[in-house]
Amino acid sequence: MSGNRQADWAFADAFVAEDDALVRTRARSHAAGLRPVSPGTGAALRLLAAAADAKAVVEIGTGAGVSGIHLLRGMRHDGVLTTVDSEPDRQQLARLAFAEAGVAGNRARFICGRADAVLPRLTDGGYDMVFCDADRLEYPDYLDEALRLLRPGGLVCFEGAFGRGRALDAAHQDAESQQLRELLRAVRDSPRLSPVLLPTEDGLLCAVVR
Repeated sequence: MSGNRQADWAFADAFVAEDDALVRTRARSHAAGLRPVSPGTGAALRLLAAAADAKAVVEIGTGAGVSGIHLLRGMRHDGVLTTVDSEPDRQQLARLAFAEAGVAGNRARFICGRADAVLPRLTDGGYDMVFCDADRLEYPDYLDEALRLLRPGGLVCFEGAFGRGRALDAAHQDAESQQLRELLRAVRDSPRLSPVLLPTEDGLLCAVVR
């Protein structure tokens, strides 16, 4: 990649500045050994939630709250984010982050547990958007659940679709790369989805349910 292209991507990623609450949340994420979405990815999620006029969103992988803040700021003012994570310590960090960001307590529903156990309990067709930033090995399963959870016109997004470049290179045959390639094919080829692959950070794979 040329120096100019790298500079372009860096400029685009930082184009929408993050406020103090997000900066603090990002710092806590790094301190906890987590990898939050980049500012550019967060801005994309906020825009997509706003474009979908999202009132009900599912987030798979709470982290420390960076992506959740962006999603909530794009959602309707009466919208509720259902965020799922198997680590209670992460959700405590996200609770703090949401409070610092001025998010009302009734706008976030925290569910601690494995996604494969939690998602089947959520309402069919009851959600406007599903965002996945969790175990890449389970992404194909999350796609199946998202198709069940989303209303027609709903939006599903997967963070990390590039797999740090490994998923785009067939020479890499590790399990994560293979699962990401399976996900990319499934989303691209599904007659039920209108997809796009956004080159933000490590790739944001998005699709609208027809």
